[in-house]
Amino acid sequence: MRSYFRKFTGVTQSPPRAPMAEVVASWIGGFLGILAVGFLGSLEQLGEEELLFLIGSFGASAVLIYGAPTVPYAQPRNLVGGHVISAAIGVAVFSLLPEPIYLSGALAVATAIAAMHLTKTIHPPGGASALIAVIGGTKVHGLGFLYVLTPVGAGALIMLVVALLVNNLFPQRRYPQFWW
Repeated sequence: MRSYFRKFTGVTQSPPRAPMAEVVASWIGGFLGILAVGFLGSLEQLGEEELLFLIGSFGASAVLIYGAPTVPYAQPRNLVGGHVISAAIGVAVFSLLPEPIYLSGALAVATAIAAMHLTKTIHPPGGASALIAVIGGTKVHGLGFLYVLTPVGAGALIMLVVALLVNNLFPQRRYPQFWW
């Protein structure tokens, strides 16, 4: 039992702080990525008060694709595939089991994790896209499987385009590391 708890202490020290050029590149990418998703989403939703395109999982995706663009989970296949597969699972689970919400939420996230593993599309924010499909309220639920295409699929593609353009502006960066 002692060896189990010893694992909690970690094995190395934390890595050094990112160089200022990385901080700036990450900030610019995060700002422009979320701005693009929000602005283009607002064009589709003229007159709507709530910007449905700005789902919480995109904030987490921004951290990966602009803040850590070389990690496997930040690559295009993972970004788009992870969100789309997970969103579809979230909608399907909620359609089949809307109550109790804590059970449908857990089932959606766990199934999304398994599906992302099986399809080599692990993107941690995808789990949030699955959960949002379950807990998102009447507006999200009203979209049904359209939620998978817009806001999720379209938003992920917008963020991908921004990641391709912005990340490759900086000499220390190359994005993507792989497509498939």
